[in-house]
Amino acid sequence: MRSIWNGAISFGLVSIPIKLVNATENHSISFRQIHTEDGGRIRYRKYCELEDREVSSQEIGKGYEDSDGTIIPITDEDLAGLPIPTAKTIEIVAFVPEDRIDPLQMDAAYYLQAGGAPAAKPYTLLREALKRSKKVAITKYALRGRERLGMLRVVGDAIAMHGLLWPDEVRAPEGVAPDADVTVRDKELDLADALMDTLGEVDLEDLHDEYREAVEEVVAAKAAGETPKEAPAPEAGGGKVLDLMAALENSVRAARESRGEEAEVKQLPQRRTSRSSPKDTGGKKSTSTAKKKTTSSPRKSTSKTSKASQSEKKATAKKTPAKKSAAKKTASRKRSA
Repeated sequence: MRSIWNGAISFGLVSIPIKLVNATENHSISFRQIHTEDGGRIRYRKYCELEDREVSSQEIGKGYEDSDGTIIPITDEDLAGLPIPTAKTIEIVAFVPEDRIDPLQMDAAYYLQAGGAPAAKPYTLLREALKRSKKVAITKYALRGRERLGMLRVVGDAIAMHGLLWPDEVRAPEGVAPDADVTVRDKELDLADALMDTLGEVDLEDLHDEYREAVEEVVAAKAAGETPKEAPAPEAGGGKVLDLMAALENSVRAARESRGEEAEVKQLPQRRTSRSSPKDTGGKKSTSTAKKKTTSSPRKSTSKTSKASQSEKKATAKKTPAKKSAAKKTASRKRSA
């Protein structure tokens, strides 16, 4: 990899010679501007306003435009002689936990390559110190005409540096969140959690730029004199989401079907069937009531029977004394005779 900056890391009194190389690369397809009538290239030519002629790159320098429009020439020697320690040095100013860094501040990424054999030992020392401390190093460095903020962290066996925006370059999210008071129900959160669980995790290595691939296919087709494939029609049902619950349920169902979990999709509407459960339990209630009625009737007949038997016993008891009195009268008659 070609280095874009050569300098050193200042780690206290330790100086580590390094080379700065890009850690990322751009794979996007670039286009040229052409004249649509004949396909000719459209080029930008650099003209001097005073001489009204085209100038070469060797004749072009830097200039600062003052508030009144005056141009103040600034040479590379002027910038190289700036009285700042970060002109050719990545100065470590602090070590902080990685979660202290706001992702909004993250900018371009670079690898720090050890500058020769003498830099191997101090480079390794800094790398292992970062590993053991589980912290990142906050740095200041100058690149492309300005001083920048950076963060050093360990990536594999190398030290990477992320350019950071200065805190005053990150805007506050004022006026971005909805102004209206919105209440989210627990059922909606449950469905959102179910959708998140269904989508699960993904290996970032499996993701790719589908737009770039489609553009490459169009370019290849036109280069071969063929007609590019037409884009598929958008699926119906787009637009505003009116029923959030229905949209979440359909999203969970679609995600599970795409993963072959149809059996679990059928269990999803159980939340709604529980609402209609009173209809089902109504039949159960009538059945239990019928059972109660049927079981209560024998009790009533039993009580009636017991009442009848008691009256019969009373009647028998009344008849029995009458028989005894009649027997006593007969006996007295026989004695008198």
